[in-house]
Amino acid sequence: MNDSHLLELLQKEMIQEKFTYKKQLAHLRDKQLFQVFQQDLTEEETMLLQFLFAYMPLNDLADYNGDMFLSHIRKTLKIRDAVPWGKDIPDHLFLHFVLPYRVNNENIEDSRDFLFDQLFDRVKTLTLNDAILETNYWCHEKATYTGNDVRTVSPLTLIRTTLGRCGEQSTLAVAALRSLCIPARQCYTPRWAHCDSNHAWVEAWADGQWHFLGACEPEARLNHGWFRAPAKRAMLVNTRVPAQYAGPEEITLQHSWYTEINLLPNYAKNKTITVKIQNQDGSPSDAQVYFQLYNYSEFTTILHKRTDPRGEVSLTTGFGHIYIHATSTNGWNTAIIHPADSDEFTIVLASTEPIPGQIMEFDMDPPPVVSDTEQETITDEEIQRNNERIQEGAQIRAAYEATFVNENQSDQLAAELMLPADRVWALLKQARGNSHEIAAFLQEQTKLHSEWPLKLLESLNKKDLTDTNRPTLTDHLLGTMSLLNQHNEALFSSYILCPRIHFEMLLPFRENFQQAFTQEEQEAYRKQPQALYDRLISEFEVIEDLNHYKGSATPVGSFELKKGDRLSLHIMLSAAARSLGIPARLEPNDQRPQFWSKGSWTDALVETIDDLRDSPVQPDYSPTPKSAVGYCQFIRDTSADNQEAAYYNNFTIARWEEGLFKTLTLPFGKTDVFDQPFEVLSGHYRLTTGTRLPSGTARVRMAFFDIQPGETTEVQLIFRSKEVDIPILGVLDEAVLEANLFSPEIQIGHAVHSHGAVLVWIEPDREPSKHLLRELKELAKEFDNWGGPILLTAGEDKLTASFALDSDSSLPQRATFRKDLAYKGLDALLAPTGAASVREFPIVLAIDSQGRIRYTSSGYKLGIGRELLDVITRY
Repeated sequence: MNDSHLLELLQKEMIQEKFTYKKQLAHLRDKQLFQVFQQDLTEEETMLLQFLFAYMPLNDLADYNGDMFLSHIRKTLKIRDAVPWGKDIPDHLFLHFVLPYRVNNENIEDSRDFLFDQLFDRVKTLTLNDAILETNYWCHEKATYTGNDVRTVSPLTLIRTTLGRCGEQSTLAVAALRSLCIPARQCYTPRWAHCDSNHAWVEAWADGQWHFLGACEPEARLNHGWFRAPAKRAMLVNTRVPAQYAGPEEITLQHSWYTEINLLPNYAKNKTITVKIQNQDGSPSDAQVYFQLYNYSEFTTILHKRTDPRGEVSLTTGFGHIYIHATSTNGWNTAIIHPADSDEFTIVLASTEPIPGQIMEFDMDPPPVVSDTEQETITDEEIQRNNERIQEGAQIRAAYEATFVNENQSDQLAAELMLPADRVWALLKQARGNSHEIAAFLQEQTKLHSEWPLKLLESLNKKDLTDTNRPTLTDHLLGTMSLLNQHNEALFSSYILCPRIHFEMLLPFRENFQQAFTQEEQEAYRKQPQALYDRLISEFEVIEDLNHYKGSATPVGSFELKKGDRLSLHIMLSAAARSLGIPARLEPNDQRPQFWSKGSWTDALVETIDDLRDSPVQPDYSPTPKSAVGYCQFIRDTSADNQEAAYYNNFTIARWEEGLFKTLTLPFGKTDVFDQPFEVLSGHYRLTTGTRLPSGTARVRMAFFDIQPGETTEVQLIFRSKEVDIPILGVLDEAVLEANLFSPEIQIGHAVHSHGAVLVWIEPDREPSKHLLRELKELAKEFDNWGGPILLTAGEDKLTASFALDSDSSLPQRATFRKDLAYKGLDALLAPTGAASVREFPIVLAIDSQGRIRYTSSGYKLGIGRELLDVITRY
């Protein structure tokens, strides 16, 4: 790399200024972070190390040491010299898309050389294009899709556990590609407009251009991921670059510490629109503008921008409805816009707060379906070879999974330790590749502490079992055993013993906090918890705009640095309190910190801070009085054939805070919402209900209401009607009804005899099919009440070593699995619909008792399970 060119790219003065600021900011960890510069460094190593520190998020300054970052740089430079294409990677791509050590909010591990050693021999003789494909085959050998919580595990943890969501799979794939000096970036559609979810994938650079691929889901060629069709309906595709990046892509956010760029033109038909925000007198407003989509029954911000001096913001987006929320010191307002309607839109701010009793009803249309006419034809030979590689990868993964602790070994361990076998197996099964570590912890600690090691493990999230090690577990066990009997077991287990506060990485923290305070101080704080919170808050500086991901810092890191975002502070407060024997939590609905005092949860008196970007204010330590709490009682609408209420499925509530509605975090999918009132802070609220139509359109209803201190407000859950169309899409003839098209044999006519039938063709290892299978499991009770058969089928080319659907007891009772040899059944059953060539999985048909096809779906879409029920329960 040419030093003078690199200095120009780095904008040396700006980098030095930012580095100096970060060094001052992290002075309490100066030795751990910056002593590394005392080593014998080359000029290039020094510049790159300063660059990483200059743009490093605050939580990384809190949690990691300088030696790790220097090691990362040296390994990356060594790899660049080793790979045949290293000299051909442009400097700006190397800097922004190879050098970065972080992809998402994962725990950082110095893993670049491990990944390189795993991959280099497989790719060293390949073209760069083929090296990308081969890397993804390797990723498929290591991991496949499953849904889980929002904490992103590290690449090494994903390899260990073999299961992860798309954000984790793409984190692994980006890390693997970068370990080979291949520029790579994680791409997100923050939310789909046509269904309730999002997706992450990967772009990799080769031969002068960016290509996309589905992480851990290999295709025969680049730019052929299963998400290609839904991406054509995206409203935004973006990625974050940890620098002040000036590449060719549209910059949606140029922050001091990172850049967000818009990749939508790579995927979807798009248009650049301008939104003007005006005050009531017509003058330009200095406003915050939130571009939002209806998704998971809330309005989720996909982009947040501040107006320029002309009061304008712009965005390149897709052709669907966008909900715009604008707010400033002069007021707020909203608008629903469609890019097809105009190039410019104007919103005039109003000064009034939300009006209780107001009702709004409107539709949110997604971009239309776009036919995929550009896709190159992949040859049969390429398809066959790709299927063979997928089979091989699944076999490799299955062989590794066979090394996990199995049920017999778990039962033997439980018997040895005299623990309930079902409880032990439930934990070890979830721990997967970490099961031997969890088993060893139980073996070491159970004889000394009876069932408490088991109870500690049971208090964790499922994901914690996959990446929490014995030193961490031991710290949390031994750090609480002296605190037994101070509270009842339920309170102790959940809010003292349990180390999980929010979604931070679990590491030891008990001993650190216990050593930070004398025994006399600890006893005093147990009697007066607020005093502990006051002390920690007085030593802490809240800085909101230096972290990409809020609440990612560990409690010890926040305590040592004494700086961080507000959520990281609240996590640290709760961890410190639990370490001293004070039950503590973040309130489940809105995450405010609380401690247990005098028989009830008490709000900790902590700061409030203006969240508006680049507008820090001084902390305000005024308390939130108990009288500020009120109650929300949901009332069922009995006037219509209403859908079942489920939180984040078809309704949410949001509280008005600092000019914006912020959704309360009730449990996902919660249905028992009518049983008792919910305790919430008083204030202005918005109830959002939505009905998703098969086309993707959302029929939205908003109801505004107030919660008064100490009072219960009744809120009726009303959903706009879903006009279910049950057309006849085709009729099966007698020959098809009497044929045995599947293995094991079954006649379709017999299957549909009384209730009709549902037929599903799946790709078991692909994310779209896994989403549908999850929905069938979640709706198993409703499908059982319907009573008809569900035939789950797959071609032999789609079956892999990891497939075990026929033994899954969580599916509906009448769901059975069959093979569709050479897709004879698929072709015969689709023929009457005129769509016999469809091969976008999953493919779903609903057939009534007369052999008429009443519903079809093909390809990726969430909500198919509910759509099926709407049809099959009505014909």
